[in-house]
Amino acid sequence: MNYWLMKSEPDVFGIDHLKAMPGRKEHWDGVRNYQARNMMRDQMKKGDLVFFYHSNCDEPGIVGVMEIAREGYPDHTAFDADTKYYDPKSDPDNPRWYMVDVKYKRHLKRNISLHELKGLNDPRLDDLPLLRKGNRLSIMPLTKVHWDFILGLE
Repeated sequence: MNYWLMKSEPDVFGIDHLKAMPGRKEHWDGVRNYQARNMMRDQMKKGDLVFFYHSNCDEPGIVGVMEIAREGYPDHTAFDADTKYYDPKSDPDNPRWYMVDVKYKRHLKRNISLHELKGLNDPRLDDLPLLRKGNRLSIMPLTKVHWDFILGLE
């Protein structure tokens, strides 16, 4: 099993939106970074666990748990000129962008904020991509050590 963290702005698509979706499931579309795309396309597997991270808000942090419900497949929003994620260079016969489906598991008991994680100075978080300066990726891999430690903060 793999562990991940996926970021979204809560006013665009937050954990409450996911929980309210039919079957508590939705596709994670609109990722337009090649490194993140490669993770979704090549590494994410059905059943992998994911932290839902609210970004670009008053208190950015980890707010819940989801799981990968469907492995990577072409992101149809890249082909639709009426969406904000349209990419005229993306071709349905040779897709440039991919997405996965995620399923809501639960809210965390509390928001585990970025500020809190940065202040811990715990060696188990030394290689946590979220804490690396300049890391702007919306999807990042975690280790089981990261996963267990963060869940232990609840």
